[in-house]
Amino acid sequence: MTPFFQRLWRDKLDIVFPRSCVHCGGVVDGGDYRYLCPHCAKLLLIVQSPHCTTCGHPFFGEMTEARECEHCEALVPRFDQGKTAVLLQGAGRSVVHALKYHGGLYVLEDIVAIMRRTPGYADYVRGAVLVPVPLHPTKEEKRKFNQSRLLAECAVAAVDGEAEVQSVLRRVVNTISQTHYDRAARQENLKNAFALAPGATLNPGQRYILVDDVFTTGSTLNSCATVLRRGGVLSLDVVTFGHG
Repeated sequence: MTPFFQRLWRDKLDIVFPRSCVHCGGVVDGGDYRYLCPHCAKLLLIVQSPHCTTCGHPFFGEMTEARECEHCEALVPRFDQGKTAVLLQGAGRSVVHALKYHGGLYVLEDIVAIMRRTPGYADYVRGAVLVPVPLHPTKEEKRKFNQSRLLAECAVAAVDGEAEVQSVLRRVVNTISQTHYDRAARQENLKNAFALAPGATLNPGQRYILVDDVFTTGSTLNSCATVLRRGGVLSLDVVTFGHG
């Protein structure tokens, strides 16, 4: 089916089965996204410059001198730099939660669109090997997917295939949820939680980017970065869809 007929078929389905906005629950009628209505789309906090080069969080207001990001004050990153697309607030949070907690794979198309609209995001990802943060097999079997892997594939789509995904990490410890832990507890919880996947090969001359859904304290990404550094990776960055 050609793209034209795909759109035509999709438009007809939308008439019979109207799409609901993942943020407000209202009917999506027009706009740039399929599952965010035009009003809620305006509530997306897409990250602009200037922003922290370590975690990607934006600096608000006028900057007169270099500032240290409050999210990274206690972080000793094992990676070089980081970037994110949206702040995990309002409509951005709803998109992430629809995917991660409700199995809403339908929002992936909108995630690709948001990545394309985030200034510098595509250029940052283009040409790199994207390494998804892995889930433990038990958790992935229960969830039926790894959201970080899906987001890495979204990033590849956002750069029209000019990047590739390699799952070179595995999670060897089924850690409990990190949601309610502070940085110190997260770091302790993640000790030795990751390892190289069997048969994984790393190219020291290649740029790698770790991919996760959300940057919170950076502990998970740092734990993964440590494994890749030990494996010989020299150029290592991180990218997330959300920050918060």
